[in-house]
Amino acid sequence: MGSEAAALLVGTEHCEPRAALLARLEAGEHLRIKWGVDPSAPDLHLGHTVPMRLLRRWQRAGHTPVVIVGDLTARIGDPSGRSATRPQLSPDEVEANATTYLEQLFTLLDPDATEVRRQSEWFQGFGLAEVLRLAAQSTVAQLLQRADFSQRMAAERPIGVHELLYPLLQGYDSVAVAADVELGGTDQLFNLLAAREIQAAFGQPPQAIVTVPLLEGLDGHRKMSKSLGNAVGVRAPATEQFGQLMSIGDELVDRYWALLTEVDEARRASVRAGVAAGTIHPRDAKAEMARSVVAELHGAAAAAAAAAAFDAVHRQGRAPVEMPVAAVLTGAAQDPREILVAAGLATSRGAAARLVQQGGVRLNERRLVSWTEPLTPAPGSVLRVGPRRFVRLELRPAPR
Repeated sequence: MGSEAAALLVGTEHCEPRAALLARLEAGEHLRIKWGVDPSAPDLHLGHTVPMRLLRRWQRAGHTPVVIVGDLTARIGDPSGRSATRPQLSPDEVEANATTYLEQLFTLLDPDATEVRRQSEWFQGFGLAEVLRLAAQSTVAQLLQRADFSQRMAAERPIGVHELLYPLLQGYDSVAVAADVELGGTDQLFNLLAAREIQAAFGQPPQAIVTVPLLEGLDGHRKMSKSLGNAVGVRAPATEQFGQLMSIGDELVDRYWALLTEVDEARRASVRAGVAAGTIHPRDAKAEMARSVVAELHGAAAAAAAAAAFDAVHRQGRAPVEMPVAAVLTGAAQDPREILVAAGLATSRGAAARLVQQGGVRLNERRLVSWTEPLTPAPGSVLRVGPRRFVRLELRPAPR
């Protein structure tokens, strides 16, 4: 049992109190594992799936995931890991986001064995006396130790009083659901530790806390985030996910593999050794990782099809079967710069001219050599920019 208990913590960053938690697991206790979701946006990305996959591991071991939908704190605006106040959302926006979050969450978790709770269940009737009692469990100095708050203080950027309540409210969530364990990213460590103190103040045994690493985005440096444009969406098509994963740096392959799949360490170690010895090409290692990740979300067949489509474009030089469609004038001589802008492949005529001059534009696989040469595209022609951007041109009636 000891090895099975320890396996539940593989890949985690921080666990407190580790020995006590392992003892409970080895004793066969059934634990309630809390994970909070902040429905401040409609879509999840692969970075969110790191704690989701750990939660699934615990669920498969017989423990109960307790998913807290932060429908109240999303309306407050939580700045965790950010340097500025996040916008407050309306109840309707929060509920719409929560619905799509849960749909995506249940691509990994068994919904029948998951307990979903909303903060409004216990905060709806929370009065001033309860708020003051909760606020009395911490000091302003303690709250300002949180990294994002201290950074904003140092930079003389404002912090709303309502934001200081967020760690306390999140901590009370653990009281409301009697959490035994709480999972979170490393950026949530402060809040998770605060929850232990709040549970103790309300007469409950303090929860154990477990954190998971934050996943770097496609740029290889910053935390994966839709707002930073470096994210891979959970609901993105398999072909899009595969192509995005193939764009990451070689140095991230093993980390993505470890954090986003169930591929065992022995296989990953074998591939690492093969790449180091020159017997496995880095591109092939990346492709195996990408197939593994896509299969987690779309199934093995979809992952294989996405890999084949990627190879058709990048190894065999063929156009993909599916591509965006742009309505442009066809059958008439036109400035190629206008076509590129109309197709969404360039932001301006100047940018379009530079793409042509750099040799990066092809019409039906014929490279354009000059932007001054008019084009007469037929309906269904394929316009390509660089190795990955394809658009099929369809007829748009000429203006009268």
